[in-house]
Amino acid sequence: MRHKLSGRKLGRPAAHRWSLYRNLVTDLLNHEKITTTLPKAKEARSLADKMVTLGKEGSLASRRRALAFIFDEKIVDKVFTVYAPRYKSRPGGYTRVLKLGPREGDKAPMALIEMVE
Repeated sequence: MRHKLSGRKLGRPAAHRWSLYRNLVTDLLNHEKITTTLPKAKEARSLADKMVTLGKEGSLASRRRALAFIFDEKIVDKVFTVYAPRYKSRPGGYTRVLKLGPREGDKAPMALIEMVE
């Protein structure tokens, strides 16, 4: 039984799954919107919000925590210099997931995840 267990496995081993999440969040913070499957978008949403919250804290420890998760140092700098001032008065919900139609090849539910303006 999966009572009170959070997160999706997405049919991958743990290391592959975390690498996928890190890639999704890095690309989302870089491009501000990406198209992916709905379950991946829902998982990336919470992780991206946590990275923006770290940027809002602005401490050295939070910068190091962001660097441990995000692959590119330039993206971490963008989180702390662009996203943190943009969302300083917003208490949360920095991303939006919009459902798209099913993918043509395998009918997987697709979604657009983007940073809220």
